[in-house]
Amino acid sequence: METEIFNVDGERHHDMLVNTIQPKLSYSPSVNYGEWKSQIKKKFVELSGIETIAENVCPLNVQVIKEEEKDGYKQIAFTFDSEKGETVPCYLLIPNTGNDKYPVAITLQGHSTGFHNSVGIVKYDRDKDYQPRGQFAIQAVKNGFIALAIEQRGMGIRKTYKANRLPNNACLYASRIASGLGRTLIGERVWDVHKAIDALSQFPKCDMEKILITGNSGGGTASYYAACFDERIGLSVPSCSFCSYKESILSIAHCACNYIPLMYKYFDMQDLSCMIAPRKLTIVAGKEDEIFPIAGVRKGYAAVKAIYERLGVGENCRLVETPKEHWWCVELVWDTINEECKKLGWK
Repeated sequence: METEIFNVDGERHHDMLVNTIQPKLSYSPSVNYGEWKSQIKKKFVELSGIETIAENVCPLNVQVIKEEEKDGYKQIAFTFDSEKGETVPCYLLIPNTGNDKYPVAITLQGHSTGFHNSVGIVKYDRDKDYQPRGQFAIQAVKNGFIALAIEQRGMGIRKTYKANRLPNNACLYASRIASGLGRTLIGERVWDVHKAIDALSQFPKCDMEKILITGNSGGGTASYYAACFDERIGLSVPSCSFCSYKESILSIAHCACNYIPLMYKYFDMQDLSCMIAPRKLTIVAGKEDEIFPIAGVRKGYAAVKAIYERLGVGENCRLVETPKEHWWCVELVWDTINEECKKLGWK
């Protein structure tokens, strides 16, 4: 075998840029906070494509497909239209404990086989390995919430047949098309959550003043960005998804759905927390997570903490580290959520 004579590194140039570029809108204690936050929000809405997505808005057209009585809750399968040509499938789980209203937990699967896992449905052999740990919606209802499970775009039954050519990265096709249309897949997912909250108002037992969002991995990513955009979300608990861009998605190979064009030119992930503050943000991270390294999580969280303290609400943000890797730690997550909800007076 001939020895390679060219001494080149295909990653060196990008790595150099990542290590030298300073995002234009990075948080600094010297910024005029109000002006800076306004700039961040405007740029996020622009780059994520949400302003383009909003132009395609349409009536919700909520349709109940099926209602079933389960052990301790009612399960409602329904759909709504988040924009023209886009129908969103959902499950709504309502406790049967007799309350007039319940706080709402929006639960988002990451790169599993789909949102059916959240309600305990096994469709594929590998789903068995994800039960009961992946039953996000059932876990929520057992903890006293109305649970909303949404199938995210590019995942599960919302994966297009064209994506079958990319079996190891189902989001890649949807991400490319969205980008070509001046959108992003994460922006579309955020918009779906935004319109799902509108749809929740049609179910009387949902307490629209008490809305939590949580999920793991890709579900955690959407949970964070959705809370940035929609101020009706009072508590965001992203798991295994928050990290400084430089230490994670700009240095480790990730699914295309994580990327927003030009993002690092303007901001890092932690800078966007100003759109959540002063509302509650609890970040869950695995100490052994190889794709969202804990050092980058801690670095990003330090900036989040500084932003919250700038507003005098340092107690409203929190970092919870698990002893695991890229893993949804059921008991720890829900214990943490319940603690924060009690502080909010939701329980």
